[in-house]
Amino acid sequence: MLFIGKYNYLTIERVTSVGMFLSDVEGEEVLLPNQYITDDMQVGDQIKVFVYLDSEDRPVATTQTPKIIRNEFAFLEVKDVSEYGAFLDWGLIKDLFVPFREQPKPMEIGEWHVVFLYLDQKSQRLLASAKIDKFLESDRLTVAEGDEVDLLVWQKTDLGYNVVVNQYHKGLIYANEVFQPLQIGDSLKGYVKKIREENKLDISLQKTGYEVVEPVAKQILEEIEKGKGFLNLSDNSSPEDIYNRLKISKKVFKKAIGGLYKQGIIRIADDGIYLIGQD
Repeated sequence: MLFIGKYNYLTIERVTSVGMFLSDVEGEEVLLPNQYITDDMQVGDQIKVFVYLDSEDRPVATTQTPKIIRNEFAFLEVKDVSEYGAFLDWGLIKDLFVPFREQPKPMEIGEWHVVFLYLDQKSQRLLASAKIDKFLESDRLTVAEGDEVDLLVWQKTDLGYNVVVNQYHKGLIYANEVFQPLQIGDSLKGYVKKIREENKLDISLQKTGYEVVEPVAKQILEEIEKGKGFLNLSDNSSPEDIYNRLKISKKVFKKAIGGLYKQGIIRIADDGIYLIGQD
């Protein structure tokens, strides 16, 4: 069975004037056009190809790498708009279609949108949708608190940023916990900070808990040594200043310097942090 909109490992069965015909284990065939054939491809070889639908909705194979695969999300540019919908650049010859019904607001040429790629069961066509919420799963969680996860930023709200977590779940990064520039479409790493009622995920861009304090404390000491025994950050510093200097949150910073203070390694003053014995 061919998997439309996904990668397939297929066997080269025969060569024709228009390209190579590939088959799966059940004998179903698909054409790999001449433009994707390389000199090292031989009958009997198994190759990895992406299978999608051509302009006549026939399955066709390509060795090109698409920017999105079926049942996943990506940030894509609008190349064209017609009376039927919008067309996105997904890295293949045939653009990806987004019907008007799958657009929260009309798309315009040159815009970038986070979309989901799915196989429409009625038409059996690959379509994209910008209505992200309906494709995110919350009933069956595949993550736990503390897990490192892959994030795709898809929406800014009054609370912060909604993100796609591991191409599967919806998560939220609170605005007051963001200390770096974030843009719609950014892909980055994060951590599951808390799982709330109805499996809602609070996401942090930094590790939480005491396991992160020791390396952060070491980092702070290194910065103090670079400053010859002084670091011009303190409890009074803004979260932005702390992040710009150390790439950590103020909460983690305070926990780390608190530990160093209790150990008698540093002295905390209004103007900054001093290494004991060098102030």
